[in-house]
Amino acid sequence: MTEAQKLNDILEEWRERALEFEREVGKAILGQAHAVRLLTISIFARGHVLLEGDVGVGKTTLLRAASRALGGDFSRVEGTVDMMPTDIVYNTYLADDGRPRIEPTAMLERSDRLSVFFFNEINRARPQVHSLLLRLMAERTISAFNREYRFPYLQVFADRNMIEREETFELPAAARDRFLMEIAIAAPEDDVVRKQLIFDPKFQDADALIAEVRPGVFDYRAIPALSQMVQDNVSASDALQDYVIRLWGALIDPGHAGVSLPDIDVSNVVKGGASPRGLAALTRAARVRAWLEGRSYLVPEDVRSIFVEVLAHRVFVDPIYAMRGDEPVKRLCRAVFEAIPTP
Repeated sequence: MTEAQKLNDILEEWRERALEFEREVGKAILGQAHAVRLLTISIFARGHVLLEGDVGVGKTTLLRAASRALGGDFSRVEGTVDMMPTDIVYNTYLADDGRPRIEPTAMLERSDRLSVFFFNEINRARPQVHSLLLRLMAERTISAFNREYRFPYLQVFADRNMIEREETFELPAAARDRFLMEIAIAAPEDDVVRKQLIFDPKFQDADALIAEVRPGVFDYRAIPALSQMVQDNVSASDALQDYVIRLWGALIDPGHAGVSLPDIDVSNVVKGGASPRGLAALTRAARVRAWLEGRSYLVPEDVRSIFVEVLAHRVFVDPIYAMRGDEPVKRLCRAVFEAIPTP
């Protein structure tokens, strides 16, 4: 057997494991197949994720199920207005002898086996906490107790409270740009699925649902090497590369590219963002999507299917449009598809 055949066998074996991972997670979360696929892409692209969605749509259940199927440890913190970076780094308490003690948090002690870190309501935490999180996301390290803690397998997931605006701190552009994707989790629209979620007692016990997920579908410690293997072996043709560059140009200067929206002045809407790092993240995620579909090459649909989730939060628009939230940018991304011919 040649080296190329061995490599193909490894990639195919891991693809089957990735699909099994999706099936296991699907046992705990109903009607969210697209979100599960995007989560799988993020995991194998080694990217962090910001979850968007209303209260009670299953964001935490999704992450707990994914963590169980991944193996490794799961850690969760709740954002609060009085939270400080030290709350993530150490615990203080009075020992039996009445003297104060300072010890690393469980998160630091499990740094070498932590696979999922979930920051619930991240915008309730102060910018100082966001700053620490930025380093953790970018470098997968934290310095404390005169040493550096490494998180080689960590992926950060967070969500925001988008309903209550009091005592919240909006994430700065630099923080949002560190997330590979922003994945929307919405209530299912299918009536059959809705009835199951509402009337089937099985879906009212999150712990029981998580228990149905088979733990450790694959060795989470192998993901970094496998991720790089996917990137090295999924190719992009010249035509596909030119297509991505044209999409990028249209997103930066939609007016020049012939993009039009009825209620938005496209010639003055985009003020920045969509950097080379963002486009590199796009192609990284697209390669994983192609691999999951059983291909060793990119097609336009690989790019289009994750374009909004990867790039919309990286585009900064005029404040008059930013007041409307993320919807104008998402509409702009979709309009770019209409303006740029698919190869």
